[in-house]
Amino acid sequence: MGSETLHKTLRPVHLWAIAVGMVISGQYFGWNYGFPQGGVMGMTAASLLVTVFFACFIFSYAELSTSIPKAGGPSAYAARAMGPFAGFMTGIACLLEFVFAPPAIAVSTGAYVHFLIPAADPVYVTTGVFLFFILINLIGMKGAALIELIATVIALAGLALFYAAGLPHVDTRSLWGGGDAFIGGIGGMLAAVPYAIWFFLAIEGGAMAAEEVRDPKRDIPRGFIWGIVTLGIATVLTLFVTAGLGGGSGTPADYPLPQALSTVYGEGSWITVAVAVIGLFGLIASLHGIIIGYSRQTYALAREGYLPAFLSRLNGRGVPVWGLLLPGAIGVVCAGSAAFANALILLSVFGAVLMYCLSMVSLFLLRRREPGLERPFRVAYPVVPAVALALGLLFLYCVVRYSLLTTDLRSSAGTFRCGWSWR
Repeated sequence: MGSETLHKTLRPVHLWAIAVGMVISGQYFGWNYGFPQGGVMGMTAASLLVTVFFACFIFSYAELSTSIPKAGGPSAYAARAMGPFAGFMTGIACLLEFVFAPPAIAVSTGAYVHFLIPAADPVYVTTGVFLFFILINLIGMKGAALIELIATVIALAGLALFYAAGLPHVDTRSLWGGGDAFIGGIGGMLAAVPYAIWFFLAIEGGAMAAEEVRDPKRDIPRGFIWGIVTLGIATVLTLFVTAGLGGGSGTPADYPLPQALSTVYGEGSWITVAVAVIGLFGLIASLHGIIIGYSRQTYALAREGYLPAFLSRLNGRGVPVWGLLLPGAIGVVCAGSAAFANALILLSVFGAVLMYCLSMVSLFLLRRREPGLERPFRVAYPVVPAVALALGLLFLYCVVRYSLLTTDLRSSAGTFRCGWSWR
């Protein structure tokens, strides 16, 4: 338990699996709640904006992560660019994203299982799944990354099945026709942005495994680029097929893909059930991947003195045990209430967007103050990071204006005060 060095075991395919796996559940649930906000066209416009943002952001982030390949990810970049307090702020914002997202995903997993097997108690399933993947992460990064790779590939296969089954039946009238195609105009589109972010939320988490990548200068850009291309294609197809099958009208369901297919094949058809079952792997991949992310972020913050030192202790397999178990225990408690988890996902999105903006500010400052810093991967500067920062600030406004004004933020303020007191 005394080791303080993470083991270098990851290759680009593992990094791709972690990055995509953290995000893949966003294809299977949550994003469709943007339809009532902006309609099909408003949600489509919001998703295109979000896709452009993440494409610009991830290339910019690749420059940061290869220049400063540390487990702290954004907190390390901000600390280098703006000092320890900025590093702490960015780290806590990232921790909000990665600690508060798993409870919502776990609750959705429990609900998914209950939908498929009504006799299964969703509370027990939620708790059991969460605990199982916390324990799985104790085996070490190499084994955890392999599980993440398998779950991610299966989840992508489920999406491919959905596209193959749904594309021939897409009705363009469901996409462009009707009075609900563009609800609320520009305001409706902006209100849909927080839900469109779910398509990509946590893709940057692969950077938190930077210290465990065998050749970070070469492998991190490859993993990130493969990841954003995979998710960009999936987002376009998921939105197009779901809306084209009528999924953009009516009350949003917790299972938008099976619901859309059921309009063509029926609820009991093998293909609808198959997509629903495989959807579980999407939820599992994200839950497992984000657990990896929060454990490394907690480890990095503790190593820098922002959190108690015991959270940075590693076991013989190079796993930050307490950085894994303590946030996991908080997540298990939060997952006990579906309503609480739904509120926490908003804090997760808020923390993510705040971290994105601070990371882009860090990139600009480092370019100006440390022009000689070794940058194995260089983004097209300043246009690409400028676009990412501008859209990030717009998204921060959207999340606060349309999602958080009715959410109690005192818990995040308490987290900030308690964490900084450890300094």
